[in-house]
Parts: sequence; C-alpha cells; structure tokens
Amino acid sequence: MRALVTGATSGIGRSIAEKLYSRGWDLILTGRNEAALNEMKERFGANAEVIKADLADRSEVMRVYEFCKGYRIDMLVNNAGYGLFGRFEETDLEDELNMLSVDIVALHILTKLFLRDFKKHDHGIILNVASCAGFMTGPLLSSYYAAKNYVVRLSFAIAEELRRDRSKVSITVLCPGPVDTNFNNRAGVSFSVKPITADYAAEYALRKAFRRELIAIPGLAVKLGVFGTRFVPHKLLSAIVYGIQRSKTTGGTAPAAAKE
Repeated sequence: MRALVTGATSGIGRSIAEKLYSRGWDLILTGRNEAALNEMKERFGANAEVIKADLADRSEVMRVYEFCKGYRIDMLVNNAGYGLFGRFEETDLEDELNMLSVDIVALHILTKLFLRDFKKHDHGIILNVASCAGFMTGPLLSSYYAAKNYVVRLSFAIAEELRRDRSKVSITVLCPGPVDTNFNNRAGVSFSVKPITADYAAEYALRKAFRRELIAIPGLAVKLGVFGTRFVPHKLLSAIVYGIQRSKTTGGTAPAAAKE
C-alpha cells in the first residue's frame, strides 16, 4: 500500500506520514522544505520517495502527479495549505492568490486526477484536510475560511457521487478545530481553547478514513460547535467568529496578514 502525502514536512501532514509508515505503508512525500523531505527520506528509507514541489504552481502540481504515475497509489492525502490572517482589504493580494492556489486549486487537481485513477481500479482512499472553519464564515481569516468551505463541500459532493456509483473508492474530510502547529505562532495569535496535537488529529483522521467515513471532526466540543452552527443566523455567527479571531491577537486589535 502506498500513499501520497502533500504538505508532509510539518504539522498534520508529517504526523499522517509517520503513522502510515508505522502501519507499513510506502510513501511519496511532497512539500517545499527540501531539507525536511530529505530528513524524512533518510528516516523512512526504502519505504519513502520524496519530491520537492511548490503546489501554488499548477505545473508543479502536475509534476507531482506525473511522478506518482510510476507507482500504484492507494491513498491521497491532500494536506498542503496555509492561511492569511488579517482584514480582507489589507492582506496581500499575491499572497492570497498563492494561498488559494494551494488550498483550493492544487487540492482540486489532485483530487480529480487521482479519483479518476482510483475509480478505474475501484479502489482508493482520498483524505482531504480541511477545518471546522469549513462550516463557517471567517472575518479576519476570510479567504482561509472560504477555501476550507470549498474543500468541505467538494468532498461532500464527491462522496455522494461515489455512493450512487456504489464505488469502493472513499473520501474523508478532516475538519479539526485548533491544532498545535506553527500557524498561530506565525500569525501572532494564540488559541482561546487548548489545541489538539497534530498526532491526535492525524490518528483520528486515519481511523475515520480507513472506516470509509466521510467526516472526521476530532473532539466533542468541536463536534458540538459545528453542529450548533446550523441553528445560528449567519450574521450572528460571523460576528461571533470575528470576536473570537480578534481576541486571539495581541491587544485585541486586528492583525496584519500572516501565513503558515
């Protein structure tokens, strides 16, 4: 069994790679950090191949896919992504477009291409890493929340198509709350609730994916929070999210853009 993991050099992606390796999976790992990729290659040995790529570039996304054609891929983990924190009119447009290219376009391309391959063999797992943000509107993280909404809704739509085809291919979308990665440090914010570890999120996501379950939301409080959004008017929910995001910043003022 072999998995492609994007954004594999840190956070949830790295934890997923480590947990798959411990389960005996072979790996293809991609990310921008060449040193980290080489370190993982040395650690995993013959069980891993690495390919440095910037998924903000569509040609790089296609290069990763073409690289994988020489292998039988059984699982795609779309983990690569980052966020821009700040008021929409103040965040850098070029950074924002790059973020959308990684968070949406690259995920879309890889999901489509590997889904076609998986359906030919009637076998395969797609694990898309989103966020509980994918169920809400996010002032001060507007583009990030919108991108995660895209990932959630795309995954839901694909799941229904697979169900109607009675396909053995499955798709799971991971929607965690706060996770202890570098995002909050780089954004200059702190979480108002204790974040879960990347290891916990990774293990939870893999268990759900192997069970062919569509939604993976680790943590009871986050599950209840996501469920509760169904009953809150959009304007009120947006105001609540704005207050939460604003309270994370130093001094309670809206931050400048920052990215992971």
